Amino acid sequence: MNSRNHLGDIEITDPQAMRALAHPVRLAILDHLQRHGPATATQLAPHVGATPTVTSWHLRHLAGFGLIRDSEPGPDRRQRRWEAVARGFRFESPQDPADEEGRSAARVLSQQMFLRRADVPNRWADEVEPGLDTTWRRLAGLADTRVVVSADELAAIEDGIERVLAPYVVRDPEERPADSRGVRLMRYVLPEDGEQQDGPAS
Repeated sequence: MNSRNHLGDIEITDPQAMRALAHPVRLAILDHLQRHGPATATQLAPHVGATPTVTSWHLRHLAGFGLIRDSEPGPDRRQRRWEAVARGFRFESPQDPADEEGRSAARVLSQQMFLRRADVPNRWADEVEPGLDTTWRRLAGLADTRVVVSADELAAIEDGIERVLAPYVVRDPEERPADSRGVRLMRYVLPEDGEQQDGPAS
């Protein structure tokens, strides 16, 4: 595991695995299994926008790349249950400029992930925020901070954020306070083009 991987995510380095995951249904399957635990193709189908048969095909494809695996059987032992191999995943664009396959695969997966998450803030504002009590509503919100840093400094910032988050991400469910609830922390790290330097951070 990468020394900066404080959250215990599975690390995807194979371009073929990146391309396999860069599909809306497969991303939805993996997200659901990571958030809600083991499920069958039939249980997943209504949540991922596919029939049970198509969902089953995508599940086998994800399993072939080691992203999910068989889970313990449920009450109906005839139905195959699946689980994610880790609570999250991560990947990086290869540093080698000659690795065109890896860079292309990472870009395709990044684009699919951005598309999948693009509407999350709007849905939250419409469907969830109005029903929150004052305490949770006060803590919710958006931060949009621009900094001028080197690549090494940006890596250190990301590492620091993960160090802060790790104890809350990896703790056992029984260690959570009674009044806890799921909170989605979305981080977009968007380096600007090389011409947008200079000037104060804002």
